[in-house]
Amino acid sequence: MASPSPGPGAHDPEPQRGPAALLRAFVVIGVGVLLLAGMLRACSFAPGAPEVDRDAVPRIDPAAELRRDAPTLAFPLRVPSLPPDWIPQSSDVVVVGTGPAAPRAARVGWVTPDDEFARLVQTDADEAAAVVSEAGDPTATGTVTAGGRTWVTHSGRRDEPIWVTDVDGVRLLVTGSASPERLTQLAEAALAAPFVAR
Repeated sequence: MASPSPGPGAHDPEPQRGPAALLRAFVVIGVGVLLLAGMLRACSFAPGAPEVDRDAVPRIDPAAELRRDAPTLAFPLRVPSLPPDWIPQSSDVVVVGTGPAAPRAARVGWVTPDDEFARLVQTDADEAAAVVSEAGDPTATGTVTAGGRTWVTHSGRRDEPIWVTDVDGVRLLVTGSASPERLTQLAEAALAAPFVAR
């Protein structure tokens, strides 16, 4: 007596074998590998510091950005001049503190010649508010001298140093993953910088 044939939608209990099944498995694995490679394309293993692709870093014109921001701020902005191997890559204005009358800060960030990061912050907020805005929960660590001025030092997020000085009621703050030598270079450039015409 013949066994009945399976009806529509019935599944074969035996797994599929043969060249077609093997080809399908390779296609699925290949697609997974391509997706994973796409997600990891911008990453590379570096046992030391992370590598920076200097050609891929977005570039801005700090002078143009600061000129644009100057009319919106209640204090004069300085435009530091740094060597061409410093890549200016970010600029923004942030609120420091809370409330409608909270002070604001103009920030410009660079990739240094050592492929580290440094940022200059200019604000009329008091030192404590400016440092908390950049570091969250900073720890005071002492002082350094740069550009003929004393800068109060703090340790911030990821143990990045933060240096702050007051020049005629405006707080200048430098921070980032950069070395003390590069932070000194940025601090000196900021102190020697001309002001944006208002």
